[in-house]
This record gives sequence, C-alpha cells and structure tokens, in this order.
Amino acid sequence: MNFWNSFWDVIWWFLWAFVFIAYLMALFAIIGDLFRDHKLSGWWKAVWIIFLIFVPFLTALIYLIARGNGMAERSQKEAKQYQAATDAYIRQTAGSAASPSDEIAKAKALLDAGTISQQEYDQLKAKALAHSA
Repeated sequence: MNFWNSFWDVIWWFLWAFVFIAYLMALFAIIGDLFRDHKLSGWWKAVWIIFLIFVPFLTALIYLIARGNGMAERSQKEAKQYQAATDAYIRQTAGSAASPSDEIAKAKALLDAGTISQQEYDQLKAKALAHSA
C-alpha cells in the first residue's frame, strides 16, 4: 500500500513540475513578445510586466487571449527575418567558392574592360587553375 501512495506522490510531483515549466515557458514567450513589439509603448510594456509580477497567471492568460494573434504574427516575422539572414549568409559563403571557369571568365571580363593587364589576367588564370588541381 505504501508503494502506491509514494507512486502517486511522484506522479503528482511530475504533474506540478510540468505545469510550472509550461508556465515559465509561456512567461518567457510573453516577455519576449513584449520586447519584440515595436508598436507598444514602453509604458504599456511596463504595465504588462508589473501585472505579470503581481498577478502572474491571470495576466498571462489575459495576454495570450488578447494579444495571441499578434504574438504569432511577430514570431513568424522574426523567424522569416532569421531565415532570410541565414539564406543571405549561405548565398554569400557559397558564392565565394566559384569554380575555376567562373574565376577565369570574371578575369577575362576585367581584361576586356581594360581594368587589368594581360599579365594580371595570366596570373589570375594560373591561380584559378592551380586551385582546381
């Protein structure tokens, strides 16, 4: 009989731990959203934070109901910005590893435009061919 009492005590403890961690995640999401929202004035942000401190569960529930849609939109916007920055970085990094034929073509265009001399073109061509080997 003692085993079942302690077993259910452990289950009850895990349930409360889960609820507490879920609450903390919601709280951090709300605070992050408050600072992400540029349309909300600093005073309103301070009011939300004060209410989150003194009436946490009720304030979190009201915030999620009242501003949940905007919260999702701001989160999606930020995710798109991060994705665009990542894509730009990948394109920039991948673009720097041009093939030897691309490098030779660029050097030829510079030679044809008169930007570089024949000797500089030959050096760039040799360097591009050396990297391919």
